[in-house]
Amino acid sequence: MARPYASIRTAAARPVSAESSVVERYRALPFPEEWTGALLTLCNAGREKPLESVPTFRMDQVVQTLAPDVLVRPRPNRHRGEDRDFWLYAPEDVPDPLPDMALKGLLGAWLRDLRPEPEFRGLLSETRSALLEHPPRWQEGVPVELLRHERPTDGGTAAPDPRQFQLTTDWLARRVLSLDPYDFGAGRLHFRAMPRGPRDQGAELVSQALEFEGDHGSEWFSVVLNITLQTVPFDPLPRFHVHSHVRRYATRVSARTGRLYLPFGRRTTVLLRPRVPWLPGAPASDRFAVARLAWSRGGHDWVGGGPAGMLRGMSLTESFPDAEAILTDPQGWLTNGMRAAVLHSTAMGSHKVGAGLMTDQRSKIVEWALEALPEELLPVPALVRTRLSGSTPGNPRQESSKEPVKTEEERRRAEVRRDGTAFALHHLSPAVSPGDLPVLEARLLWQTPVMRGTAIAALVAHLDLKGDGGAPSSEDAYDTAVMLEWQSPELVVRLRCRRLTRSLGHDLALPEGPRHSRDAVTTAIRDRRREMAAFLAEEHSPSATESAPTLALVEIDRAKDFTSADHDAKFALRLGCADAGVLTQFMAVPKKAKGYNSEKNKEFRAAKAWDDGLRQLGVRVHPEHSLGERLPRDMRYAAVWMVRRNRRSRTRWAGYVPVAVLVTPDRSREGLARVEGWDDEARQWVPYPRMLLRLTRQAEVPTGAIPVPRDGEAPVARLSWWADMKEQRQATEEWLQRVRRTLRGTPTLLLAHGQNMRSHWTWLQDGNVVVDKLRDGHAPSRRLDPDLRLVRVRTARNRETAQWWAVNPDGANGLAAHLWTDPTAAPESARVFWSTTPKARTFKLSVAADKLAPRVNTKGKVTIDTDKAAWNPGLVELAVLGCHPGDGDAPEALALAVHQLRQAPDLPDALSLPLPLHLAGLAQEYVLPTVNDDGDETTDTTTDADPDTAAAPGVETAPEQEAPAEQLTFDLDIPSRRGPEGASTTTP
Repeated sequence: MARPYASIRTAAARPVSAESSVVERYRALPFPEEWTGALLTLCNAGREKPLESVPTFRMDQVVQTLAPDVLVRPRPNRHRGEDRDFWLYAPEDVPDPLPDMALKGLLGAWLRDLRPEPEFRGLLSETRSALLEHPPRWQEGVPVELLRHERPTDGGTAAPDPRQFQLTTDWLARRVLSLDPYDFGAGRLHFRAMPRGPRDQGAELVSQALEFEGDHGSEWFSVVLNITLQTVPFDPLPRFHVHSHVRRYATRVSARTGRLYLPFGRRTTVLLRPRVPWLPGAPASDRFAVARLAWSRGGHDWVGGGPAGMLRGMSLTESFPDAEAILTDPQGWLTNGMRAAVLHSTAMGSHKVGAGLMTDQRSKIVEWALEALPEELLPVPALVRTRLSGSTPGNPRQESSKEPVKTEEERRRAEVRRDGTAFALHHLSPAVSPGDLPVLEARLLWQTPVMRGTAIAALVAHLDLKGDGGAPSSEDAYDTAVMLEWQSPELVVRLRCRRLTRSLGHDLALPEGPRHSRDAVTTAIRDRRREMAAFLAEEHSPSATESAPTLALVEIDRAKDFTSADHDAKFALRLGCADAGVLTQFMAVPKKAKGYNSEKNKEFRAAKAWDDGLRQLGVRVHPEHSLGERLPRDMRYAAVWMVRRNRRSRTRWAGYVPVAVLVTPDRSREGLARVEGWDDEARQWVPYPRMLLRLTRQAEVPTGAIPVPRDGEAPVARLSWWADMKEQRQATEEWLQRVRRTLRGTPTLLLAHGQNMRSHWTWLQDGNVVVDKLRDGHAPSRRLDPDLRLVRVRTARNRETAQWWAVNPDGANGLAAHLWTDPTAAPESARVFWSTTPKARTFKLSVAADKLAPRVNTKGKVTIDTDKAAWNPGLVELAVLGCHPGDGDAPEALALAVHQLRQAPDLPDALSLPLPLHLAGLAQEYVLPTVNDDGDETTDTTTDADPDTAAAPGVETAPEQEAPAEQLTFDLDIPSRRGPEGASTTTP
């Protein structure tokens, strides 16, 4: 039985009071404004569209690499009215981090990088002379306030100075480095700092590389600490989060090529430690330097030539490392004092060191790091359970029992699924007469007989259908389409089985070669889309209702089995099926390969595919709240989600598609709810499946989209992008107004995902929101509509919620599931709560697991956990931004209802997001290329796993499972010099 923990502690600290103050002094270097004219003349020579600001991005990168003690700040954007700031900062106690001679050398290299064309050599020389007439001068003893800020926002939320997001976290990191090394019993961890630039959030510390002896030799990993500055709605005190995780290094070279495997189009980060400073006269630094490796036309090289590309021809104390040398001997470079450490990613293959840290070990590492806090900062108080009891829904998920009770439970669950399917089909296409049964029309597009039989059996078991459906006795009969039919008391099920032929499930037709243009990929997708739609039109079932969407289960290869990501046919098939009015769910062709055998779990995968496919038809078991009269009667739930499209290439920004979902529980039948989606063309709510199909019209990425700007890029692009974003925000808010108007008249709880939605609906940003008010346009904020409540959900993405552990005074700190609140906040005025759910059932690792040293388990045996993956459910913040306390609303009750919405009774584990948001997020599968091979509806994967296994912030195929950033798109927060909340310093 799980321990009933009374409190949880977060890995976070906050100021003692709003008046707490710490002032540190820095060396600071302003960007010489006298340079602007000469630099723009150089940059604009021969250009049709002149730049309006100087692009410093490449220079910033080189400074970070060669002078890692220097903190590079974003240059103020005068078009956004940002205050002046220094360009470079260095702690006062760091000896001259960037000597004048070194800076002059960098300046020359930067100018050559700006205009490398031979015809501009004369102008380049003139520019260099003009710049040297006004050399930059370091200012000594510049005071910077690191804690106190002028005033909170209108909503009472802390509003830190933009510099504090970078300088204060770096100051805290330096205090951690001053502690004695962390003793883990079998050794000690010695941390070093990472360089931080204008696009980096917070500070980062990396330990020495630790060796683990696996089955195939040694592998290496480090422990990493990240310190970030965050804010919480309506709290005047900022928070400092300390995140800990494992970083793994790639050291195994391919026997065939003799180098590390780095797939085409993928990049990897390399940590560097020179034996002597590269810049002549520069002081030695304990910090790592950073560069990135990628595949290039001539082989592998530093990205964009890397710092080495910009420094060619410049005199360095020691040569910059050769990319090929590192890739062919990564272990030698790693074990030689970590002169070069290549970060591992899952695209490189398997790694014997498991990802992540478990709760007890994390709590000890964080408690050690928090010893570095000054007297002006204190750990955030432990969170306690809310006053309301009943963390689970009124219809909780039932645990499986032993035989024979289990058989009866499975029969009842199948009956509930049939009833739910009939309910969804009735709302999708009402029966012709009261006596007619709804009909489930489905297709099975198979490639292998074994998976065909498995899928048919899985459907029969899933709905507890009787008989074989009229299956033919001869295998040859399946050479043509075969229709199977079952009838139950609730519905009729018709399944058309047809082999997926004409190479529809094979590679897209692309030219030979490793690289393909965007136009070639777009054309291939379009052609396969048309072929798939025609294929389905040929076997149109006369029994199908013309206007009702149907479902197809499609057997197709995994993404890895296609020649490349560009060749993957899944998205094209999904679009083609949608054109024919058919929803799709994929399941992988069963195969055996080294380290992979999908034949052994084919039954599970087929059952999961039917389960997820039926959910696309709106078949859901809704979590019924257990709050009784504490919530308004007939409460329904709406959710908004922003799907961001990108081009299937290295470009970034490309477009947006807002999605809204409305879930209306059926009070007469437990667990059933009508699921609808907003059709903006029709200006009405339509059944969820219809919305999914109509979204495919917006799957084409516009060719004229504006790319996301980088710091220092051409301001023409920046201004165009900002103008484009302004239009998008205006369009989104107009869309929100249309949706909101339809919600009047019935009590509705509106849910929005903070990290996903706030870039377009700016009211959700901490710096804007005011309690119990709303703004969705140019008009000033106003009171909420009488029937509307607003809750913002924020997850651990971008480290915006803290890591956590349940406090166990008698043993190992563990995990707890409940809704939590800050005990220092008055219960009546508390608006922010935190939701935790149980550990996923597939993760069995003990909370006492130790990644760093052997331990004695509960059976008294010595065990090693280094090779085991650690997983912890993330902390989900629920902020009740708006409600009606004067009319009886209790923010705590609303938050608990949202917490219960994460616990869908028909799923084995809790969702990472409340069910309505989860459904809205899944809609993006019909706008963006598919990631999951089997379309598995990932549950609570709000994991704090290390970044080398988690993808970069990106689109969620199932909310919180993040797709590879370069494959899809980024979770975009508007670039700004502000911190992560509302405006990230990280430009996507």
